Amino acid sequence: MRLNGEISHREGEGEGEEEAENEVGSSQKVVVGYALTSKKKKSFLQPKFLSFARNKGIFFVAIDLNKPLLEQGPFDVVLHKLSGKEWREVIEEYSEKHPEVTILDPPDAIQHLHNRQSMLQDVADLNLSDCYVAKPLVVDGTAKSHELFLAYDEFSLSELEPPLVLQEFVNHGGLLFKIYIVGETIKVVRRFSLPNISEHELSKVDGLFRFPRVSCAAASADEAYLDPTIAEHPPRSLLERLAGELRRRLGLHLFNIDMIREYGTKNVFYVIDINYFPGYGKMPDYEHVFTDFLLSLVQNKFKKKPDT
Repeated sequence: MRLNGEISHREGEGEGEEEAENEVGSSQKVVVGYALTSKKKKSFLQPKFLSFARNKGIFFVAIDLNKPLLEQGPFDVVLHKLSGKEWREVIEEYSEKHPEVTILDPPDAIQHLHNRQSMLQDVADLNLSDCYVAKPLVVDGTAKSHELFLAYDEFSLSELEPPLVLQEFVNHGGLLFKIYIVGETIKVVRRFSLPNISEHELSKVDGLFRFPRVSCAAASADEAYLDPTIAEHPPRSLLERLAGELRRRLGLHLFNIDMIREYGTKNVFYVIDINYFPGYGKMPDYEHVFTDFLLSLVQNKFKKKPDT
């Protein structure tokens, strides 16, 4: 989905940690029950993060999947990234019985991102643009759901197995921007991506070319020397509007947006993917960002309580 952005900057990102701690109260204990895959647990609940959170009064407690969730807790927040109808029903029942607990995030909202067509339709509906790479339609965490092919002509499409999503391949200087969203916080990380393809190369190749899983395997490009016209971050004003609208439409707090800039342009961008609960462990300063976010959830919950 093509986007056009104007440049704007906002200072003070990351501030408010001390303020959030003071307003919640240093003695306030926040209990986060988590249900994560072993891979997500290892990447997200790193020792440094757990220690930092503990010093802020935030404690992570594993949810026992062999026991009824309603018999566990009490929790202030339930953080999860599991799939399946049975788990969705468990979370929905728990949410009905414990409306005071913040669920990150609602299963129905997460399910919306498992389908790339419905996912990208939300971006199209924003009308931020004047709006064929093939990807599988369903995003379920399996290797097949991350397969990526470049079709050099329309006849090559017959070799692909539906369902899938078609996206036009756009040269983008071999660089991808991963836009991490944690509540209202936005962090941008540069990653190496697919190289440009010239007209000469296109003329020499027929059929399909299979790419590796780009977003996972790509190395960070934040420390690399890059052409400033390629490496410059997308305008802050564009990111704030895009993230804010998607938060509202998707009903999610935790997601990331994969974005590219069309090679040779300054303000022409494309959203190529949206992912729920991405690899935050690769996001700079994620320990501070996430603890601030969790404290703000508790702070806002206290503010909404009626006076007694």
